[in-house]
This record gives sequence, C-alpha cells and structure tokens, in this order.
Amino acid sequence: MTSDKVGTSIVHRGGFVSSPAPVRPRIFVLSDLRLLREGVAAALAQQPTVEVVGSSDLSAQPWAIAELAPDVLLLDITAPGSLTLSQPIRNALPCAKVICLGVAEIEPVVMACARAGVSGFVAPNGSVSDVLAAVHSAVRGELVCSPRTAGILLNRVSALAALRAVEDASDALTQREREIARCVGEGLSNKQIAKALGIQSATVKNHVHSILGKLKMRRRIEIAAFSRRQPSHSPDRIPENHEQRDPATVHAHATMDRDQTV
Repeated sequence: MTSDKVGTSIVHRGGFVSSPAPVRPRIFVLSDLRLLREGVAAALAQQPTVEVVGSSDLSAQPWAIAELAPDVLLLDITAPGSLTLSQPIRNALPCAKVICLGVAEIEPVVMACARAGVSGFVAPNGSVSDVLAAVHSAVRGELVCSPRTAGILLNRVSALAALRAVEDASDALTQREREIARCVGEGLSNKQIAKALGIQSATVKNHVHSILGKLKMRRRIEIAAFSRRQPSHSPDRIPENHEQRDPATVHAHATMDRDQTV
C-alpha cells in the first residue's frame, strides 16, 4: 500500500535534513485489555487521517509488528511492566514513534515514559482527538501533552539544570574542601571533623564557609545533600578514626546545624 508523503524538517546531529512524514500515519495498538485495544483501533479506523494496521496484546513480538511497518505504536501502559516493551519495539522499529496511553499525570509515571524515549503521552481521560493529535505531532517530531504533563517535564528539566550547575561549581572545590564536604555528608559536626582530620575547628569553619560560597548554598544541610549525591561519596573515603553514625544521629546533627551560621 502506498501513501502520499510531505516534507518536514527533523533535527539530526549533522543539522537539519529533509525527511518525509506520512500524511496518513500507520498505527499499531498494543494493550493487554482487549476491549481497550479493539475500541481504540475501531475508533481510529474511522478517521481519514490515519491508517490502523493492527492491534495485539503485549505478548506480540517486535519483529512481527515490524513486518506491518507502522509509523506509530500506541502502547497502553496501565498494565504492570508494559513500559519495558518500549525499548525492544524501538530497536525493531527505529523510525517508529511510541505513544503511551493511560499516562497518569504524576511525576514518576511521566518521567518513566520520558526515560523510555516515548514520543507522546495520552492521559487516562484522553479522547480520540487527543490520540490523533499525539500521533500527528509525533510523526512531525513534536510533542503534544497536557499543561500538567508539560509542567512536570519542564520542572524536571529545570531541576536537572540546577543540579548540573551545582555539580559544575563543585569542580572549584579544593581537595580539602571535598574531604570536609564528605564529612558533612556523614553528619559530623565541625568539632568532629576537626578531630578526624587533625585540624582546628576554626579552619573547618572557614572551609565550610568557602564551600557554601562556591556551591552558592546557604545552609550546611545543603552541603550534606550535595555530598550524598556525589559518586565518590562512601564511608571508606572518610578518615578511619571518625565514629560511625546511625541515621537518627545524622538527622539530629543536621537539624542542630541547620540554622547555625556554619
């Protein structure tokens, strides 16, 4: 079967290149709920702007789906583990777009879909019009989603950018400052850090001031949180002569130090 093609611009590593986008995207529906997949397939089959090439439960093999050459796969993610099919499908059909159906508009679900590389989201209360909009946007290399989902994605991007900025700033820390930051992450007070490292408490205080300035932080507890996010953070990197701290003690010290200058 042939279909008309129109040109569009898609971003590649080498820049912008012309790539055809189907006027009538070929759609395959995947869901373990027979009523849902047959209902979605039947509803879309009535739409003149798309072509439904098949539907199946989640046991369908990616290579079998690939033989039908769909442009878009609608994947129902309400069944446990269904999202894990995204990668095998994308491997078998590298040019096809995966759109998730039944995406709850909460951060863990939205971000799981984003990490799986899906190209569109349709909420549980989405309509046929929402599915069509997601399909046509996906084949154009665009993303249509609800304002709430867009907010979740933007907030996550913003948080990652802020974290990256802090991590970049951490490159300015000296080796001693990194060592002290790790000790702070272990919940040690200035006196305990001074004793463990064999230096004066005032020296530790000065280093903590410097760390706060370089990382653009205000409180000691922020240093602790930063330190725990670092790959190098582990108890064996802390001087051996400091005492082991249980979680309750660490929390108590963090609370005690929270509103201190350093």
